[in-house]
Amino acid sequence: MSIITRKTVPTAIVAGLMALAMTGCVQGENASNNSAPAEGSEWSTSTLAIDWATYNPLSLVVKDQGLIEEALGDTVDVEWIQSAGSNKANELLRSGSIDVGSTAGSAALFARANGSPIQVIDVYSQPEWAAIVVGADSDITKVEDLKGTSVAATKGTDPYFVLLQALEVAGLSIDDVEVQNVQHADGLSLLTGDSVQAWSGLDPIMAAAEVNSGAKLIYRNVDFNTYGFLNATEEFITEHADVAQVVVNAYEEARVWALEHPEETAQLLADAASIDIEVAKLVINERSNLDVSGVPGDAQVKVLQAIAPIIAESGDVSGGQAALDKAIAEIIFDEFALKATA
Repeated sequence: MSIITRKTVPTAIVAGLMALAMTGCVQGENASNNSAPAEGSEWSTSTLAIDWATYNPLSLVVKDQGLIEEALGDTVDVEWIQSAGSNKANELLRSGSIDVGSTAGSAALFARANGSPIQVIDVYSQPEWAAIVVGADSDITKVEDLKGTSVAATKGTDPYFVLLQALEVAGLSIDDVEVQNVQHADGLSLLTGDSVQAWSGLDPIMAAAEVNSGAKLIYRNVDFNTYGFLNATEEFITEHADVAQVVVNAYEEARVWALEHPEETAQLLADAASIDIEVAKLVINERSNLDVSGVPGDAQVKVLQAIAPIIAESGDVSGGQAALDKAIAEIIFDEFALKATA
C-alpha cells in the first residue's frame, strides 16, 4: 500500500478541474479538449497507455494516487509502462506502444526532428539531472581531461547532449572521445567496472553513485539540462483530446501535491528506483525543480533553440538544422496545459 494520503488541492485548481469536468466532450477527432465526456456519452478511447519513469517524479505521484484512473472511471483501461530513459520513451511513442511519454526536452526535439510525430503537452520539471561523472579514485578533474578517453552515454537523451555541450565548451568535439552508447544504468556499471573513464550520468542513478560510492561530478551546468517534457503522439492529441486533458489535469494536481509533500515524493522515488531515501531527497530537493509552469512555451523554445545547433553538428539528425528548426516550430501544443492551469 502507498504510504501517502491523497490531499485536497488548492481551491483555484479544484474549481478549474470541476469546470473542465462539467463542460463535456464528444467522441473522435472532433472531441474538445475538456476533461470529461458529456452526460450519456463515452470517452473517445477505451485504453490509455502512459509511461512512468524515475526521472519524472510527477509520474510516480500520478500513478501512485490513481489520479487518471479516478477521473476516467471503469470504462478506460489505463496501462502504465516504465521508461528507462528518454530514448526508450521515444521508442515507445514512435511504435505506438504508449500514447503519452516523458522525456527530456532535447530528446523530444531529437525525436521530432527525426520524424516522430510527437508534441509536448505539459512540462513536468526543470531539472538538473545530468552531469559528467568519474569514479571516486579518478584523476580526471575537468572535461579537457576526457580527450582520448572512453565515455559512457545514452544517445538521444539529455546526458548525451550535456556531454556534447560540455565538450564544446572545453574546446573538444565528440570525435575526441570514444562514446559507449548504453542505457543509463549500464553506463554506471561500465564506470564502476573501469570499462570507461567517465559517464554522462542521469539521476537518480547518478545521485546514488555519488552518495553510495563517492562518484565525482566533474562538470555540472543546469543550463545544459533541458526541461522535462510530457509528450503525446499527434494522433492521440487529435483523436483523444478528452483523455489527453485528463492526463494533463492529473499532472497539474500531482505537481501541487508534490510541492506540498516533498518528503512523501522522495519516498515514492526511493521505492520506485530502489534507492536510499537520502539519495531520493537529494534528487527531489536539490535537482528537481517542480515549481515551474506546466505550460510549454517560450522558455522551452529558447532552450531547444540553444541545443539545436549542437544536435545538428553531431550528425544524428538527417535533415540537419533545417529539420530541427521545423521541429521546434511544431513541437509545442499548449492547449491542455493552459486549461489545466487556468
